[in-house]
Amino acid sequence: MIDMKRVSRGFTLIELMIVIAIVAILVALAVPAYNDYTIRSKIAECVNNAAVTKLAVSEFRESEGRWPNDANEAGIGNTTGDTYYCLPTDYDGNGEFTVNLDEGQIDPALASTTEVRMIPNDTNIEAGIDWDCQPGGTAADQLKYLPSQCRTIDT
Repeated sequence: MIDMKRVSRGFTLIELMIVIAIVAILVALAVPAYNDYTIRSKIAECVNNAAVTKLAVSEFRESEGRWPNDANEAGIGNTTGDTYYCLPTDYDGNGEFTVNLDEGQIDPALASTTEVRMIPNDTNIEAGIDWDCQPGGTAADQLKYLPSQCRTIDT
């Protein structure tokens, strides 16, 4: 009779435990990063929706030579920027406006002070109006969620 050596098949319990530990560490690192990414993308949607307001205000400024007095005069009404994650913009009459976020839809843990201000720069009106994005009253711990161009205040 032929003596057959037992051939080892499969993994030992220790090897499986090591693999599970490595996967758990990777998941623990990936989930918070993914959550931050989804919040940033929702806020970026609101900032991108501000293009409609920027265009209307810019066109009014270039054609009339002054800033519109209110949102209706600019032709944007009260619903500009209103989407699932964004509330209507607040126009203040000086060309500046606030992009309002629906923090409850974006993330319930997000502070209600998260906002983005759009400030026009018309120093060279012939070249067009540049828009500066600033954090407004956004809390310091929430700045990481804003688009990178909106995280600092230009002076």
